[in-house]
This record gives sequence, C-alpha cells and structure tokens, in this order.
Amino acid sequence: MSIREIPLRCVKVADDFWSPRQAMIADVVIPYMEKILRDEVPGAEKSHAVGNFRMAAGEEPGEFYGMVFQDSDVAKWLEAAAYSLALKPDDALSARVDDMVALIGRCQQDDGYLNTYFTVREPENRWKNLLECHELYCAGHLMEAAAALYEAVGKDALLGICTRLADHICDRFEKEEGIPGHQEIEIGLLRLYHVTHNARYRDMALRFLNLRGRDPDWFRKHTPSHPGIRYGGYDIDPEDNRYNQSDVPVRAQTVARGHAVRQLYMLTAMADAAAETGDREMLEACRRLFEDITQRQMYVTGAVGASACGESFTVDYDLPSDRGYGETCASVAMAFFAHQMLKSDADGRYADLIELEFYNAALAGMQLDGKRFFYVNPLAVDTRVSGRVPGYLHIQPQRPPWHTCACCPPNLARLIASLGKYLWSEDLDTVYSHLLIGSEAATRHGRIRLESGLPWTGEAKYTVLTGGQFCLAIHVPSYAEDISLQINGQAVTCETAKGYCFLHRTWLAGDTVELRFAMPIRRIYADARVRDCAGRVALARGPMIYCFEEVDQPQPLFSLSLPRSAPIAVAPAPSGLPGNLVCLRMEGVSELPADRLYCQHPPEEAPCTLTAIPYFAWANRARGDMLVWIREDADSVR
Repeated sequence: MSIREIPLRCVKVADDFWSPRQAMIADVVIPYMEKILRDEVPGAEKSHAVGNFRMAAGEEPGEFYGMVFQDSDVAKWLEAAAYSLALKPDDALSARVDDMVALIGRCQQDDGYLNTYFTVREPENRWKNLLECHELYCAGHLMEAAAALYEAVGKDALLGICTRLADHICDRFEKEEGIPGHQEIEIGLLRLYHVTHNARYRDMALRFLNLRGRDPDWFRKHTPSHPGIRYGGYDIDPEDNRYNQSDVPVRAQTVARGHAVRQLYMLTAMADAAAETGDREMLEACRRLFEDITQRQMYVTGAVGASACGESFTVDYDLPSDRGYGETCASVAMAFFAHQMLKSDADGRYADLIELEFYNAALAGMQLDGKRFFYVNPLAVDTRVSGRVPGYLHIQPQRPPWHTCACCPPNLARLIASLGKYLWSEDLDTVYSHLLIGSEAATRHGRIRLESGLPWTGEAKYTVLTGGQFCLAIHVPSYAEDISLQINGQAVTCETAKGYCFLHRTWLAGDTVELRFAMPIRRIYADARVRDCAGRVALARGPMIYCFEEVDQPQPLFSLSLPRSAPIAVAPAPSGLPGNLVCLRMEGVSELPADRLYCQHPPEEAPCTLTAIPYFAWANRARGDMLVWIREDADSVR
C-alpha cells in the first residue's frame, strides 16, 4: 500500500492561525467570489462567468464574455465551496451550489460535451485547437470540483455530469491523438478515477501524459490558424514546445521550463499517477524536477516563475526580485505537487515546501480581509516604477479586487479551504503528521489530536484519543533547532529519517507526545549566482519569510542596509496589522541622499531602527515600497 491521504472529512482543523483563515474563506471569500462571478460587485473587474453558463443553457441572450477558460473560475469556486461546506455546514450555500451545478448540467450537450465558450461562440470549432482553447483545462477543473463535492459532502450531481464529460473525452481521445495545451485534465481525470474507481479515466490521464513530447512538433502540425481571434488574450506560438513542456517525453524531462503553472500541474498529475501505478521512471522524473525547481528556480518565499513573458521559468538562478512573476497559481500548484509526492515518499523536503507555500507565497496572494488578490507576487516593489514603467507593468503595489484573468483567487480559496488534506496521511502501519497545524484526524489506526503553537512558537502536542499498535511519524521542520520529544512526560529518542521522527508503540487512549524546538531568527543567503541577491540577506523565523515595508521605516527603503553583526529581536506588530503577528526589529543603517547623481566619496550614513513583517501581510496598509532582500553590511554597527 502506498501512503494514503486521510480524507478531508476525517480531518478537523483547529488551529489559532489557520482556523480563522478557513472561517474567512467560508464567511467572506466564497460569498464575495460568488458575487464577482455574477457581476454583483461594483468597481471590480467584470467576470460574467455565471452569465456565460446561462447563455450556453439558452436562458439568457448575449455574447460570451471573458477569457476562453472563464468556466474554470466557476469550477474552482465550486471546489472551494465543497470544502467550505465540509468545514461549516451552510444550508443557503449548499442550495446555491446545487443551483449552480444544475445550471452547468443544463449546458451539457447530448454527447456529454461541456464548455460555454464553444457552445455560445464557436460550436463548429469544438476540439480543433487544443493548444490555445482550454477545453480540456476547463473540463479538468470541473472534474476536480465534482470529486470534491462528492468526497467532502456527498453531493453527486456534478459527478454525474463530469462522468458523462469524461466519457465523451475518452470516446474521442482514446481513438485520436490529442495533447492538452494547458495541463489540468490529467489531474481531473485522476481525481475522478480515485472517486469512481473507473480505470478508463486513469488510463486516459496516462495517455495524455504519455503522448506529451513524443512528437515535439505536434502542436505545430495540429494548430489551425485563426486570424483575428486571440483565445487566451494572446497568441500561443505552436513552435514554442518548451512553453507547454511538449518538447521532451515526460519521463525524460530534467529541467523546469516554460509556463510555470502548466509545468506544475503536469508534475502534480505525474506524481499522482506514479504513486498509483508504481511507475518508477515517472517518479524519478518528478524527483529531478522537484530538485531543479527548489534548488535553482524558486524564490525564497516559495514563489516560482521568474518572467512575465509567458508566466514562465527562465534559466537557473534567474530570480529577479522586482520584476519576477511568482504567480499565485504557481505557488498553489507547488503545494499540489509536493502533496502528491508525499504519496510515494515521506520525505520532509515535500512537507517543508508545502509549509513554505502555505505561509508565504500562496497566502500573500490574498488581502487580510479576503476581498483583494494578487496575481503576481514580487519580492521587491518600487512604487515609482511598479505598475507604471514597461518591464514592471505586471507588478502591482496593492491587491486589486479582481482580475480579468482571475485564475488565482479561486485557486487560493480552494487551497486554504482544503488545508486538512495536507496535514496527515497513513499506510499499513504508520500515521504521518506532515504539518504542525492544530487538527484532529480519524485514521484507520486511531484518532489523534494535534495542538500546535506554530507559526509563532515551536511547540506541538499530540494526544492519542483511541489507541492501537502503530507508528506515529512526525515531520520536524528543517529550521527547527534544539529538538526534544517526550512521551507521557518522559524524554525519548527515536528513529529518524528524511525529516521525520518515527515513534513505534502500542498506543493507549490518553497517551501524549510533546515536541519542542527553538525557532531562532535566521539570516538567509542566496547562492552567489542569484545576481539580484548579491550582498543581500533575507530574514526568516519558523515558517515565515519576512519583508520590509516603506510604512514602517524612517528612511527610503532602498537606502537601507543591515549590519551583519546587528542583533535581531522579536517585536510586536506595527500599527495597522493584526496584533498577534510576530514581527522583527533591528538596528540598521540608512544611506542619505547626495546632492548629485554621482560623486567620488562614499555616501553619508545614519543609524535607524528597522521593522520587518511576515511577507504574507504586506500591502495591507498604506501604498508603498516593499523589500525582502535587504543589503547586508559586513562591518559592525557604526
């Protein structure tokens, strides 16, 4: 038996940091997004996604509006709503979900086809342009929503719709070659397989994966010209087979390249398929690419995708802070990928990455009030150029209420709402605790409650509620120091491997395990080949990466430096941020402005007090500059 995810309905999150955020998803974010999808939020970017479904059902006149993949926003909202209903039963939301699913069902064609763009605007062009038209992508997201509704709350109406859609896709693409232009259908089909146990869906996902890269010229040969029509808001070049990772067969791929979300959705499906089928070659490809991404192409926050051109990976160590991309969807997808890798191998690197994404790059995508969202997540913002100057137009110093291309907000909502899926797993004799987040899990071996002080203190307590003979494997974060373990108040030593402590025991109800460790403030240095970080340092404590905001500093942000010997202390949150945030304070140096652009003497300097806040909380107060990597002065404080 491979390592099995504990079903979401068997995990209850009860955590001081995450429970309020999950409650906000249920109480604020999901209702807000629903209003956006119905065009009911004045001043926000128009969506019309629900209107598109009404038009496809013949219930509303008009023209299709939005991106060719607009359907996927509704699908991701439904998936987030499914997890929300599992967290917090809500009869009114449940009824609205049923109404939305019924509307989707009324759009489905007799042969099972389902896509509002091609039903409303170009019915004659179904399945003719797989490179750009996102039909399979939208179908995959609907399948994920269907699986979530069934698994989380037992609703099967969308599952019935999506099995008809999946059968239609299998009927077509079992007979003819087809490669998705944007990977996602593979994830959806595998999730549908896990729910229905219909091997046809698993095999179709594998066929899509196996065909990719077999003929590097496939998209060039099969993409029709379409003068005057721009399906995704921009033309995708069928000659650029690196963009969608179709240049090399998936098992032979060695480096991440092209569109970051496409790459990571593909890897998510590959990792799931490898765990299901035992395909060692596919699993090794996933491991190679995990290593390549995390060691050569990932920002310190967990963000990926260095270039706005194609929302893409570029080359090793190219990680510009102030003009990188770091799409929220890519950070969400990094968590998806690492989560699937844990099915094959309880390796702490995967759990560490999931934690990094949840607390930093992904969480930064949403305003603290749940009503504004970043698409792009830079590590430095200069408001003189960000969003204003060519090359920086994609960088926004404040989150907007919505986006024309709105893939990120509902993606983040479904991630946070489904947090329970990422915390625990099990195999025949072991229960794995991957993240130190307060929760209670009902496993096949027994029920366990975890109380945790993270992200602010290094303390966790496990209580066995129903006992049995099994191994409890606890992931200890890689940043933990001075680690101690006690069982029922007695210090113990244990087997350790790949970042997990393995506690073999016949457990009795009431047994406790207490884990304690230090979380010192850390200075992080980048590889010397990362040119933007040369001579700079980033600060971290526990799972949190920190940043500096203009509003907290006495001098312009980019004039500041931090002496290498300067002590750094924990500090309360500055005004305007939640009082429970743990922030950092230190003495730094500010270079004073000169009277001319260039001169022959060093700049004058003045001491100053610096404040750093958790990266996820930036851009929640006054509009201003932001910086993760601050210059470090090797001299002592002057």
